[in-house]
Amino acid sequence: MKTYLPRVYVGVGGWTYEPWRGVFYPKGLPHARELEYAGQHLTSIEVNGTFYSTMKPASFRKWASEVPAGFVFSLKGPRYAVNRRVLAEAGSSIQRFLESGITELGPKLGPLLWQFAPHKKFDAADFGAFLDLLPAKFDGTVLRHVVEVRNDTFKTPEFIALARKANVAICYAEHETYTEIADITSDFVYARLQKGDERLKDGYPPKALDEWAKRAKAWAKGGAPDDLPRIDKKTAEKKPRDVFIYFIHEAKVKMPAAAMALIERL
Repeated sequence: MKTYLPRVYVGVGGWTYEPWRGVFYPKGLPHARELEYAGQHLTSIEVNGTFYSTMKPASFRKWASEVPAGFVFSLKGPRYAVNRRVLAEAGSSIQRFLESGITELGPKLGPLLWQFAPHKKFDAADFGAFLDLLPAKFDGTVLRHVVEVRNDTFKTPEFIALARKANVAICYAEHETYTEIADITSDFVYARLQKGDERLKDGYPPKALDEWAKRAKAWAKGGAPDDLPRIDKKTAEKKPRDVFIYFIHEAKVKMPAAAMALIERL
């Protein structure tokens, strides 16, 4: 019987950022080759552009052609699906996103991130209806979904149970104010690390990067780090899981360095 070997993917948000030129990207590197360069030094990128606008199939094909095998893109679901009062009515927005050509990424398609505003509160019936709208497959491709919630009303076992039933991951957000939930609810783990410091060479203290490497390895082996807060004290099924970790937002200029430093530790 073949043993499943989980992977830990580490990256940043997007690849176009002016301050990275001459810091992450070598001086003189053509803009058109930035994704190719990022693909050689990181193992994943979280795409924010899909939150704001509908891409074309050709764009996804082009992205896939510029990165090596084993690299994956996580895509943010569109704002039209998540920024609404009644989430149960998001079906057409979700469908439009899926039909925009995301499966053109082929094996380089990573999780789909559905990110909710900090003011969005937990409503079990409505949020459960939204999770039911997220298909496990589309166009013959298995999809992986993750939700990022930012309101403390989601800190309830009922939310954890809904996510587990739907096999949807809950994003672990390391942030000064956002809701922090580390419960494992799916067959993969997704974390967004947002406490960078521009004064540090790698954007994060070495000790913090050591700790994240340790947590990533624990997740990949099927465990759950005991130093992160969980709502449901029951442990998730112990099985190998792919892990996706993104250094996002704070001290953005140093986030590629943080990602590469973590990749080195792994």
